[in-house]
Amino acid sequence: MNFREQVYFLAKQIPKGKVATYGQLAKLANRPRAARAVGMFMRTNPFAPVVPCHRVVASTGALTGFFGKQRKLDQKRHLLEAEGVIFKGENVDLRQCLWDNQ
Repeated sequence: MNFREQVYFLAKQIPKGKVATYGQLAKLANRPRAARAVGMFMRTNPFAPVVPCHRVVASTGALTGFFGKQRKLDQKRHLLEAEGVIFKGENVDLRQCLWDNQ
């Protein structure tokens, strides 16, 4: 499995109500310095919604991706809230919603 395939495989494991960070997926795929590449993979994800790229956020819990357009980020937030993800202001509350992949 190549790096991109590993990232998509891992992202499919994120359950509803949880999120992972780009860096977290990079580390799990044994490429800890490749968070930006993970972001690009999510941005170009041909397997959505099977690979739930909306469940991947920045290390701060900030919503990114969806081409950076506000309307799209609003959609991402709506999808996450519908799945039970909790927000603290504009960011996901990572203390409550970060995926524990153990």
